[in-house]
Amino acid sequence: MATITDALAEAAALARYAPSIHNSQPWRWRVGAEVLDLYLVPERRLPVTDPDARLAVVSCGTALHHARTALAAEGLDVTVTRMPEAGDPDHLARLAITRRVPVPPEAMRRVQTIEIRHTDRRPVTTEPVSAAELATVSAAVEAEGARVRPLPRDGVLDLAAAASYAQRAETTDPAWQAELRYWTAAGIPDEVIPAVPTQTTVPSRDFGHPGALPIGAEHDRGATFAILYGAEDTRLDWLRAGEALSSGWLAATELGISVVPMSATVEVPYTRQTLRRLLAGLGEPYLVLRLGRADPTQPAGPHPPRLDAEQIIERID
Repeated sequence: MATITDALAEAAALARYAPSIHNSQPWRWRVGAEVLDLYLVPERRLPVTDPDARLAVVSCGTALHHARTALAAEGLDVTVTRMPEAGDPDHLARLAITRRVPVPPEAMRRVQTIEIRHTDRRPVTTEPVSAAELATVSAAVEAEGARVRPLPRDGVLDLAAAASYAQRAETTDPAWQAELRYWTAAGIPDEVIPAVPTQTTVPSRDFGHPGALPIGAEHDRGATFAILYGAEDTRLDWLRAGEALSSGWLAATELGISVVPMSATVEVPYTRQTLRRLLAGLGEPYLVLRLGRADPTQPAGPHPPRLDAEQIIERID
């Protein structure tokens, strides 16, 4: 029978499937006796794209939620202490096992979903996300302390203008271009980068070179664009936003809905202010999300590579 320490290590290993900015995987886990600690790895954040480590901490939050989901599927109840050390802002969370509990059926399903979830950059079909499906995704996000605000048509046009501005600002920065080239080569296969620019209202990420992902004629008329947001703009809030993103993304995947996180407008301070305006004072924007049904006639491409467990997990037995 596996020990609790083994279960913690396995949860950290499963969390490797979590999404992260440019697949940077900026996390490290330390496994102790009935305790699992999560750390941000400063060397794996993007200092030009993400100088405040906002998106790196959001990424670590997705890994935290993945690990929590894995432990729930093992029947282990945990207490989560976020930002446990005031003197160490890179120590993001501590999970302590409290007791064994019955395994919730949804936890087993979510663990299976973790292994198939991926970023699907194909344009979406004309079939829209239904109000009921959007409510399910929103509820999963809200359960983790954040919210999503779907944008009306005029808001999508404002978002499109902001995204275009952000991409122009970044592509004219040599340091940003060099950073993107490095992380794209390290962690994003050409097979998941569109072969040609997508003919969509809101521009997709410009990776600086064409990939090998075939793109059909579908547009994004059936897409829902939404802003993931919360009350404040601190590391704790970014971490909770990542947990909410993971929860909502897994719920969407179970519904057959693809999710593409769009971070360009968050990366540029000017366009981040545009997102605040689109939120009408409701809170601080963490990420833009595109939700829709990917074109099933086009191949989705492989999952990006993951670091070996030995590279991100330290066991203290």
